[in-house]
Amino acid sequence: MQEYKEQFINLAIEEGVLKFGEFELKSGRMSPYFFNAGLFDDGRSLAELGRYYARALTESGLDFDMLFGPAYKGIALATVTAVALADQHGRDVPVAFNRKEVKAYGEGGSLIGATLAGRVIIVDDVISAGTTVRESISLLEHHGAVPAGVLIALDRQERGQGKKSAVQEVEDTLGLAVVSIATLDDLIGHLDTSRRADDLAAVQRYRVEYGV
Repeated sequence: MQEYKEQFINLAIEEGVLKFGEFELKSGRMSPYFFNAGLFDDGRSLAELGRYYARALTESGLDFDMLFGPAYKGIALATVTAVALADQHGRDVPVAFNRKEVKAYGEGGSLIGATLAGRVIIVDDVISAGTTVRESISLLEHHGAVPAGVLIALDRQERGQGKKSAVQEVEDTLGLAVVSIATLDDLIGHLDTSRRADDLAAVQRYRVEYGV
């Protein structure tokens, strides 16, 4: 595992973003771990998170012109990624995000930030049902921009409604590459090297039942 992936997992655990136990997911499944990127809620952890997003995106080799963060979590995630791209990789790219409710006064509209144009990376935390990605694609295309890929923090690598994962469904049905900072494989590797035997066994059992 690359060092920055390990650092990301350690940060997520330290900040309580990644927890182990028993958690009921929206799907009704009982998961032995839970990831909530909304708990990256201070300057230090957000700065580090932005660096990990920027590193994953840069190493992916995807061609892009700007970032888009779907409301609400994606707003902060796209912003810190843009800052890290400029600070760590010498790449100054525009960033935009949407409002959940259209603004009816002032300049109006549903978008904040740069004008959507060119090849756009959608930045979010995870992909569950892919609804946010589809809505984002529709918005980008409506404004004449081209979806260039999706950047997420963690790929759970588990089945959606069918045999494929939500990430695989996005890649196959929407034709978009999905890049993640870390995957379930990386998490299992971390638990193994950290000798967290109970958590490792629980996650491995879960993967046998629901993994792809």
